[in-house]
Amino acid sequence: MAEDVSERVAGAEHSRKNSWQSKTPSLLGSTKAPAKGFIALSPSYRDFITNLNKVVIPNNIQEALEIPEWRNAVMEEIRALEKNGTWEIVERPRGKKLLSCKWVFTPKYKADSTLDKLKARLVARGFTQTYGIDYKETFAPVAKLNTIRILLACGSQP
Repeated sequence: MAEDVSERVAGAEHSRKNSWQSKTPSLLGSTKAPAKGFIALSPSYRDFITNLNKVVIPNNIQEALEIPEWRNAVMEEIRALEKNGTWEIVERPRGKKLLSCKWVFTPKYKADSTLDKLKARLVARGFTQTYGIDYKETFAPVAKLNTIRILLACGSQP
């Protein structure tokens, strides 16, 4: 009797699968579409996708310093920050917390999908600040192109 019940359950599941398959034949036939889509990519785009997996992107600064190419990118960023006078070393004011920072590593590609350069950026994690406690106000002057055109036009008038 137990064998008979298990056969009926197995038979019911088999018939359920068959009824679903008969109602949706297009879903079953679509499993080959992604492979066809990849083959239909242009050769340059296919090369680009293939090259994406060749570059190892470090997760942190310790990993980056172990790879000579990424170490050069980090040193280039540090030189640029020092040259531009991005920061100055000062004593921390009492009662103020420090901003942390993190390194972001990005490979840059040319239009023909070959690797152009490795870019390392040091970014501040400013989302940890509290208005009125860590800073008073922010101001970032931005000039729109139309504003510059008007000023130049006014300046060139006699």
